[in-house]
Amino acid sequence: MTRATEAYTFAAIAIASYIVLFLGLVPLPETVQDKIIPVLPWWALITFGCYCLGNIGNAMYTFRDCPEAYHELMGEISQAKSDLRSKGLQLN
Repeated sequence: MTRATEAYTFAAIAIASYIVLFLGLVPLPETVQDKIIPVLPWWALITFGCYCLGNIGNAMYTFRDCPEAYHELMGEISQAKSDLRSKGLQLN
């Protein structure tokens, strides 16, 4: 199974489960049926958003700097500038 197929399968199972719970086909206490089940999609959306923000924040925090690549790039820039100056181009 591909990742997309797994994701679609999980989504279909989750949606089917929610519909069964929302329509009351499974006997649940009245408090759960009236107060918790209707807000489950919002809870899932907020939880997913928090996960995404945390994942992005963690990726930014653990992003590795590459000082050798920086120095290599700066060397190439200075080499390009000197080459352009030798051809008569005015640079700032």
